[in-house]
Amino acid sequence: MTSAVVTNEGLTGALDRLVDRVHGAEFAVVLSPDGLPLGGSRQVGAELIEQISGVVAGLIGLGLAATRVCEGGALRQVVVQMSRAFLFIATIPNGTILTVRIAGDDVEVGDMAYEVALFVGQAERHLPIRLGPASSVTIGETGAQHRHR
Repeated sequence: MTSAVVTNEGLTGALDRLVDRVHGAEFAVVLSPDGLPLGGSRQVGAELIEQISGVVAGLIGLGLAATRVCEGGALRQVVVQMSRAFLFIATIPNGTILTVRIAGDDVEVGDMAYEVALFVGQAERHLPIRLGPASSVTIGETGAQHRHR
């Protein structure tokens, strides 16, 4: 299990801005490394977050298996292309997982890919801690306090 030390307002605002920047983006969710929801954009309800968590856990598992078999290095992103939508799943250096859904006939998938990469690259602003096992981090600690013990 993971113990998150994240301010939900800051993360929700960052995810809302991500969704607002790209035409056709419907929602964004950040999950802990073990699949627990840390935050979502304003368009995401509890039921959808629960469903997305399960889907993402399975896809990340498949992606990690592919990295081992193909010896291609660390998993960075999984993209699911459907007939009317795309699901972008990106790993963030601190262990969290960003998931964004974009849909529509006239969406710019390249724009979404760029924004996902930008978010991941700046994730420390929105998720300023390194997530670890619940036994090594207690709620209320900041990442800096945890690292300098």
